[in-house]
Amino acid sequence: MTSDVRECSVARTLELVGTKWTLLAVREMLIGCHRFDEIARHTGAPRDILTDRLRRLEAEGVVRRVQYEKRPPRFEYHLTEIGRSLTPIIATMREFGDRHLAGESGPPVRFEHSCGSEYQPVLACRACGDIVRHGEVSIAEMPSATR
Repeated sequence: MTSDVRECSVARTLELVGTKWTLLAVREMLIGCHRFDEIARHTGAPRDILTDRLRRLEAEGVVRRVQYEKRPPRFEYHLTEIGRSLTPIIATMREFGDRHLAGESGPPVRFEHSCGSEYQPVLACRACGDIVRHGEVSIAEMPSATR
């Protein structure tokens, strides 16, 4: 019997960052919180779980620890280039939540682009620059040797 489970990069990405506490820790680092205590405070993550998530992100090259104090030794967590490439995922999830889950009080925070306008992430085709709309993307199966 063969499996119909589709191998894909979405599944691989979820294996790495697909938990609430992991993505919230990445969110905090993206907005400038780098110390364990402030990440824990702003995410509400239990300390043991946050420790585990940060260690995994470090082992996978998503974050790096940077020592900021020698006695006692203390470290900050900074996103690597790989970690910073999660920015569109966090931005799109935030936009989804703002649009569909904010309730009557509206979004809790307004994000502004450097141009001064409210930041609204969009997906665009790198080749032609067109904004991608629902239904405009299809799957082109890769040969099994290149997976």
